[in-house]
Amino acid sequence: MGVLGDPARAQDVVQEVFLRLWRRPEAFDMRRGDLGPYLRVMARSRALDVHREHRATERIADRLRVRSERAEAAPDPRLAPEREDLRVALRTLPDGQREAVVLTYWAGLTAEEVARHAGVPLGTAKSRVRLGVIRLRAAYAQAA
Repeated sequence: MGVLGDPARAQDVVQEVFLRLWRRPEAFDMRRGDLGPYLRVMARSRALDVHREHRATERIADRLRVRSERAEAAPDPRLAPEREDLRVALRTLPDGQREAVVLTYWAGLTAEEVARHAGVPLGTAKSRVRLGVIRLRAAYAQAA
């Protein structure tokens, strides 16, 4: 909790540490010390990783915000109809799919980075991108 400052993320870290110990009990060596300090070191290490990932996600979101502001500041007038069609089509997507598509295609994130950003499993992030693209294609087909 001291590293993360967020009770929900701290609880997730504790659960991950206990699951890791449950799945690989042989990783703990009694000869090297007691279980309590071992768990605290594992929890602190994982909490620091989660904190770094969260900061990286915030930086990614900031970069995406800056890119979108730049794109809106100087739009190419010849592309105005296509941009509006895209905005309309994006609004039809569920929030998770819209976020995944935007992060993938406009922010250049990988599926793994999208999953971390959204806090979902990798397979879910990949599915959201795929389904979002399918829906966008269908929306464009109807418009044409």
